[in-house]
Amino acid sequence: MSDPHPFAPQMEYAFSIAITLSKPYWLKPTAMGATRAAIYATEGTIEGPGIKGRVVPMSGGDWPLQRPDGVIDFDARYLLELDDGTIVYLQNRGYRWAYTPEVAERMARNEPADPSEYYMRVSPKFDVPEGPYDWMGKHVFVGVAEKVPGANRIHYFKVL
Repeated sequence: MSDPHPFAPQMEYAFSIAITLSKPYWLKPTAMGATRAAIYATEGTIEGPGIKGRVVPMSGGDWPLQRPDGVIDFDARYLLELDDGTIVYLQNRGYRWAYTPEVAERMARNEPADPSEYYMRVSPKFDVPEGPYDWMGKHVFVGVAEKVPGANRIHYFKVL
């Protein structure tokens, strides 16, 4: 086994966001030949070491593009309200795709799928005021997501 690259990133768990989603509103197909949806953030929570709060209901959502190759290209934007009243703007970009057509069909029907059956990763950016949470706007994060019926749970890791 070779030594790790000297610049290989190290990561630290930061927090998880559990978000309940509205029903999707579909545009099938768009003028570009793909399928677009609008799915709104109805509620949710954020929790991790030293951070706790909620997803501001109906403050935004996701406008995913389902590509012809089956990959879902996320573009989600919504607000978080932390327990001390701090408002944080979140933008997530990422991808989800199933490892088999059978899993893709189950997920399209909003049925459970084990995280080992699909790839779902996001790259968030946070707009946050100066103060105790300004570290969120000074680091790169990687989110590893779980798709559950009617919701997502995303576990965020800070790149050190």
